[in-house]
Amino acid sequence: MKSVTVSVDVPHTPEQVFSFLDVMAHHERFTNHYLTNWRFSGPDRGRGSCATVTVALGGTKTDVAIEVIDADAPRRIVERNVSAAGRRLAHGTYTIERQENGGSHIAFTYAWVRAPVADRLLAPVVRATIRRANRTIMHRLAVELARHVSAAGS
Repeated sequence: MKSVTVSVDVPHTPEQVFSFLDVMAHHERFTNHYLTNWRFSGPDRGRGSCATVTVALGGTKTDVAIEVIDADAPRRIVERNVSAAGRRLAHGTYTIERQENGGSHIAFTYAWVRAPVADRLLAPVVRATIRRANRTIMHRLAVELARHVSAAGS
């Protein structure tokens, strides 16, 4: 299946963005509109940081195990997502690029490595659903990031 990429521009430095995204627990703040019941394990941040979440999307619910498998500060974080009893394997990658104005361009790419037959048969619908949910995530990320940076500066 083709990957899905969404993005947002924020007025924060790549270092500020990376520092926020590197903490797995922060993800709950901007994804809880469809990722619920967060359970954390491993380190709080960085490689090996894990969460198991319940995904409610497209009329179905399933648990997804998320693990940070690579991090290159302040440019990139790669997560491995496993669900559907291992039949679905995907990578979620955040890339952070410095903009000339001092802010950052944040892109999130969801790329399937392996997908169940139903996902492949309904690929256009699945991709559109993921794109819509992830666009919302990026807008919510921008809001939560601003709150976080503002609170840290107080």
